[in-house]
Amino acid sequence: MGDVLAGFHAAWEFESDSVLIRFERGIRTPRLFQALGERRIPLDAIAAVTLTPGKRGTVVLRAVPRPGADPLMEAAAGQLKEAYDPYRLVLPAERETLAEYYADELRAMLPPEDQGPAERYLVQPPEAPMQFKAYDGKASFDGKSVAFRWFWTGASSAKWKAGDQAFAVSDLCGVEWRSSEVFEGHLRLIRREAAVPQPAQPDQDPAAVVFGLGYGPVHESLPFAAAVLAAVRSGGPSALPEGSSAGPAVGTTPGPRRDPADIADRIRHLGELHGAGLITDEEFSVKKAELLAEL
Repeated sequence: MGDVLAGFHAAWEFESDSVLIRFERGIRTPRLFQALGERRIPLDAIAAVTLTPGKRGTVVLRAVPRPGADPLMEAAAGQLKEAYDPYRLVLPAERETLAEYYADELRAMLPPEDQGPAERYLVQPPEAPMQFKAYDGKASFDGKSVAFRWFWTGASSAKWKAGDQAFAVSDLCGVEWRSSEVFEGHLRLIRREAAVPQPAQPDQDPAAVVFGLGYGPVHESLPFAAAVLAAVRSGGPSALPEGSSAGPAVGTTPGPRRDPADIADRIRHLGELHGAGLITDEEFSVKKAELLAEL
């Protein structure tokens, strides 16, 4: 089509075989969108198109991605807040007729039948090299391996004993990302083979970094997870076995109680953040109670 439809925070350019989404760079634009910059979504990666009423006099045009077509959405595993969904274009309600026209045009360009889950990623992942700071360490990815370098102020004794870590993509079979929008999100690397089972608690797992309290924000950690996941998947169809996925693990049993020394270190670091004004009194009290409950 070659037309451009501009909304809040983004503009969609409709091409013959794809939709190019360009995100604005502004103070009101979600930081995840600013980090993504722009994304080209092949029509083969779109399962459906919807147009629904939005909030406060808006309408929302949304392209529904096919399962398995986009590493970013697969890594997010349904955890993104609505406002951070890169497949939504929010427009003023007075542009509903125009939005409906483009929705119909886009639907007409999609394959006539539901193609089901994609066998490979169709949307390009964020590019390496990448890095971000988690609560207990610094994560970096160069396209071939993931490295974790621990911080003395946040890492557990188990991680200090294990030392800094490096994981070749070829040794991984998946990535588990939990949003930092809640206390203690994390990024965990799922290894193909390990000498010992991976600990259930991510703060005890040398193959995981922990988020929360301003560390590991979504706009940094999610693109990182998507890039690693795409690199793992590119190893071939067997790279991500059935049953392994990005996102929160389901049905895991609680791990053993934490070492009191670890709890004391975490509370001490929490106090430093509170004293520096980085967390509120309420956040400090809630988190401290959570840590004490694990003794």
